Amino acid sequence: MWEHAGLAQLLTFTPLYNALPVHFYRLPSRRHLYRIGKKIGSGSFGDIYLGINIISGEEVAIKLESIKAKHPQLEYEAKVYKTLAGGVGVPFVRWYGQECDYNAMVIDLLGPSLEDLFNFCNRKFSLKTVLLLADQMISRIEYIHSRNFIHRDIKPDNFLMGIGKRGNQVNVIDFGLAKKYRDPKTHLHIPYRENKNLTGTARYTSINTHLGVEQSRRDDLESLGYVLMYFLRGSLPWQGLKAATKKQKYDRIMEKKMTTPTELLCRGFPSEMAIYLNCCRSLRFDDKPDYSYLRKLFRDLFVREGFQYDYIFDWSIQQRTADEAQKISELKSSAATGAPQQQPVQQLPRRKVLAQGEEDEAGLRDTTRGAAGSYQQAQQGSSSRVRREGQGQPQQWY
Repeated sequence: MWEHAGLAQLLTFTPLYNALPVHFYRLPSRRHLYRIGKKIGSGSFGDIYLGINIISGEEVAIKLESIKAKHPQLEYEAKVYKTLAGGVGVPFVRWYGQECDYNAMVIDLLGPSLEDLFNFCNRKFSLKTVLLLADQMISRIEYIHSRNFIHRDIKPDNFLMGIGKRGNQVNVIDFGLAKKYRDPKTHLHIPYRENKNLTGTARYTSINTHLGVEQSRRDDLESLGYVLMYFLRGSLPWQGLKAATKKQKYDRIMEKKMTTPTELLCRGFPSEMAIYLNCCRSLRFDDKPDYSYLRKLFRDLFVREGFQYDYIFDWSIQQRTADEAQKISELKSSAATGAPQQQPVQQLPRRKVLAQGEEDEAGLRDTTRGAAGSYQQAQQGSSSRVRREGQGQPQQWY
């Protein structure tokens, strides 16, 4: 179980002060010993493995990136994690450095991703579960933005549930594509630009991103809107489109996105879903979104639907039903044969697993987009509901 080709089984992680800025991490003087195990996931750059601290026995996640990578990003991602350290739902980086032929980052181990759980629940979430998730996900995105970064790859695979006492907490991961959108001291916003490459995952990227416009806070939130509708509908209208090349594929996805009105996309679901997306799309490039308004939009819907804040998600019910079915089956077997027999039951995914390949996955440098057309020109002049920079932060619900 505990093995990895090309890497010593026992990783002796010793602080590499010469390789990192002095202020980067304060590491204990003792050596960190981790044993690396099976692969449990993949990020924008590098693979993720299960690890164990052989001194304490604590399980961790270890993200590895070859030192020969054409575009190494793991050190950058570790720095972003450091900037975000202390935020609710942001895993803590325990160590970063070089080991053998790999850059390695040791980070908190989390539970299954929302994509894993979506599959576990037969690829459909109830409105209650989506609203419970939406509230936390908006808060995670707001926190990232408050620390001067945008994520740029909002998708179900990058949100993981916690484990143990934090099993109901949504965590955000994978900052390999994150970008600083403003100066931390002056809060001067990055300039508006066009002809940018498509960055992120095409299925969930905003329309402006497809058009080649520099991403900002509005794009993370628009992507979240597509994620929420994906959970409610089971799929999005632009999934499964065929094309000869990636560029043609992305162009078809963009065209379908632009020609699908939000009212049609959200048909059959509460009007708040379309209101949310329209609000995000109406934001100007450097607007600060009104996160409180967006949360309240969904909270009011949650209360109006008569839901309870009991944090019973769809997968909780699925697992409980499976457990009860197993007990009944065992009782019947015991009564018939005099000895209980184990029956296979569907179990919650324990870890974040490797995401299945998608045809609409976008890399960093896949295609170059032309100048943006009338869509973003209209967006630049549109009015929007925004919270200005000088106003206070809304209270955290989680």
